[in-house]
Amino acid sequence: MQALELTGPIALAVLFGALLHAGWNALIKSGQDKQLDTALIHSLGVFVALPVLLVAGPPDRAAWPYIALTTVVHLAYYIALAGAYKHGDLGLTYPIMRGCAPLLVALGSHSFIGESLSLQAWGGIAAICMGVLAIGLSRGALPGREAQRGTALRYAFSNAAIIALYTVVDGIGVRASNNALSYVSTLFLLDGIPYMALVLWQRGPRRGEALRYMARRWPVALGGTLASVSSYGIALWAMTHAPVAVVAALRETSVLFAALIGTFFLREKFGWQRATGTLVLLGGVLLLRFG
Repeated sequence: MQALELTGPIALAVLFGALLHAGWNALIKSGQDKQLDTALIHSLGVFVALPVLLVAGPPDRAAWPYIALTTVVHLAYYIALAGAYKHGDLGLTYPIMRGCAPLLVALGSHSFIGESLSLQAWGGIAAICMGVLAIGLSRGALPGREAQRGTALRYAFSNAAIIALYTVVDGIGVRASNNALSYVSTLFLLDGIPYMALVLWQRGPRRGEALRYMARRWPVALGGTLASVSSYGIALWAMTHAPVAVVAALRETSVLFAALIGTFFLREKFGWQRATGTLVLLGGVLLLRFG
């Protein structure tokens, strides 16, 4: 088995994937209905994944138990995501979900995959987590009732654990598949529709209005779908060459890219807290790359 190492080209590929991840999340952020946009982007993954799968072929048989497990875990992810976005602002819940997950991934990959990280790598992961939280939460707490905010936080922290779980499962599964393209296309073929069904069920009598919104929005959402599939595909490919925890942490630099997109295109204030978080995050990236 080849040695797992975060080389310069792999790091650059993961950072590009993080930029793509930030792009489709910025698309959600700019939309009128964040939950519907999220569902639409993921459900359109079926139409992107199917032709890719026809070309790449199915994953190896050894990967299918992990695909089955991650599909179930992703459904739990979508349920928690819907709950977080229902009770809390994207700017509060998203950074918590993404910022807490890498440390949990590191613990999980050590326990279940047996990956050993250097002290510098652990420091880099911790720094990235702190930087992500500082950048993402710089706009302050969710306005409104404390009970609603507490519910949103419970969903967000629960989803951080779920994200860590499916990341570890996918890290093992993509290595078993021997083809990252086959694995990620199979995953997107299976896991997008359940969340769409959940969202439409939640809309109840407003389902028709939701369908009309998506009919107008799908051309823009398709770009988000391509970015989402490409972003996770790059991450899974990187996990076949570098430690899962390192890739997972580096991928969460997407929060920095999202902050920059918000500053330059959505006219959001960057501020001292985001600047401090950026420095901490970049320090973590350097520790991961050279540690």
